[in-house]
Amino acid sequence: MSQPTPSTPPTPPSAHATLADVVGVLERRYPPRTAESWDRVGLVTGDPAQPVRRVLFAVDPLAAVVDEALDWGADLVVVHHPLLLRGVHSVAATSAKGALLHRLIRGGVALYTAHTNADAAAGGVADELARLVGLADLRPLVPAPAEPLDKHVVFVPAGDAERLVDALAAAGAGAIGEYSRCAWTSTGEGTFTPSDAATPAIGRAGEASRVVEARVEMVAPRRLRTAVVAAMRAAHPYEEPAFDVLELATWDGPTGTGRVGHLAEPLTLHAFAERVAAALPATAQGIRYAGPPEATVRTVAVVGGSGDSLFDDVRSSGADAYLTADLRHHPASELRERAEFEARGAAASPPYLVDAAHFASEWPWLRGAERDLRADLAARGTTVETRVSTLRTDPWTGRVPAPSSTTAPSEGHHP
Repeated sequence: MSQPTPSTPPTPPSAHATLADVVGVLERRYPPRTAESWDRVGLVTGDPAQPVRRVLFAVDPLAAVVDEALDWGADLVVVHHPLLLRGVHSVAATSAKGALLHRLIRGGVALYTAHTNADAAAGGVADELARLVGLADLRPLVPAPAEPLDKHVVFVPAGDAERLVDALAAAGAGAIGEYSRCAWTSTGEGTFTPSDAATPAIGRAGEASRVVEARVEMVAPRRLRTAVVAAMRAAHPYEEPAFDVLELATWDGPTGTGRVGHLAEPLTLHAFAERVAAALPATAQGIRYAGPPEATVRTVAVVGGSGDSLFDDVRSSGADAYLTADLRHHPASELRERAEFEARGAAASPPYLVDAAHFASEWPWLRGAERDLRADLAARGTTVETRVSTLRTDPWTGRVPAPSSTTAPSEGHHP
């Protein structure tokens, strides 16, 4: 099994970012709104205006990680697991977590958490784990719904259409993937009659007016509806603009929990488990698997961290094997029992299970997060020095195998 290796030393920074700059980049990659409702992600300590020259990435916010950050002179620690997942009423240094926070603050070190929002993101925990073990053609195991969208339809004098499109785009409308200011327009004739109390931009009170108007259509995230409508009203020449806001149907987005992919060549279950063991950091647990060693594995589902709540989704995906962590006895036993029952005596009875240590299954994301942060900051003209912590923060420190002479129940016998 492999051990984590230190990061390649980066080139010296030429321009430094602020903490606000770095947080902004991280939150574009891992939007906080995509975190689970119970999760606690984002900035834990730190002044947004403070400069950031060195960033340390780690899985867990532990005292040993803080030691490494302080010894190295880090300005920011980015971790996967939240320090303050449950509510607290005190951060006094009389508790382990309070003391850790005091050390960070005294040392001028900010702490940032990306947890379930990093699990599901493109280039996040699931993606990096899947690629590391050789999976391609990835798709989400449980797709997250795409962000709800509105379609804004506005009727405006044709000569004002471009100015209106600019205003809506500035408010966040018309962004589709890597394209901005996306709009569709057509022209027609609009008619209206102002009342005596109106102050029309075109025409006179009591007289019917006919105007060549453009129909402008742009999509925008539903969360920006108020801002987009306000921008439209401010840019529109009419006292009472004619417009519609239509809620679009929802569909599966490109991200979500876990990933499913294909191996370039089929492997036996035992050989796939060996590949996982070679790819992930070494832990006391090692890699366990459930299923016949010679079973064929072509399609694999992966979830970093605890994944036995997703067995139904794994079965629906058609995966031959499921790589995750923290598998418990009863859920794993029931899954395999059901698979063998439904196989009706057939040689193959997927899905098979491959169980890694929680820490090991999430550690590969740190490399990708480090790479992406440096690339994103470089695109903005700033650089930081980065390091991935090689501390093994898995809580299990040893394992004692049973002696070969020990008498054990035969396979299938349940004492």
